[in-house]
This record gives sequence, structure tokens and C-alpha cells, in this order.
Amino acid sequence: MIDRELLDILACPENKSPVRPAGRELIDKVNDLIENGELCNRGGTPVEKPVDGGLVREDGAYMYPIEDNIPIMLMEEAIPLAKIR
Repeated sequence: MIDRELLDILACPENKSPVRPAGRELIDKVNDLIENGELCNRGGTPVEKPVDGGLVREDGAYMYPIEDNIPIMLMEEAIPLAKIR
């Protein structure tokens, strides 16, 4: 779980909009796609490691994965959500 103080200062690196924790249902969907080899990040690289959680950009377009309790706030690592929801 992300510390509330950290969450308050994190923002999307692209447009500086706020991020919010992803719900369990979304994380489960993302991990199912990863397990089936059907998910690529924004940079076009297949995502191979299941995520512990995620931070969703305010507009819902991308999720930044959380691995080992560390948010990966890099644009190319963001997971596009348009086809997941």
C-alpha cells in the first residue's frame, strides 16, 4: 500500500495530473493479461512481471505499476487502460 503522504505528492510525469490507487478488480484484470502474455506497456514492451498494485492517472488513460511497493512513474512503463476497462 502506498503511503498517503507519498500519494499526495505523486503525479503523472506526462501531464502532472493526480494519480489514485487502482482498485483490486483492475489489478486482477491487468495481472490476468500479463499471465496470458497479452499486455504491453506504453513503450510497446510486453509486461512479464505481475504488478502488486498501480496508480491510475486522473483521466483513467494509464496506470503506473507498483512493484515491490515502489511506484514506477515512468511514461514508457505506464500500462494503457483503454482496452482493459
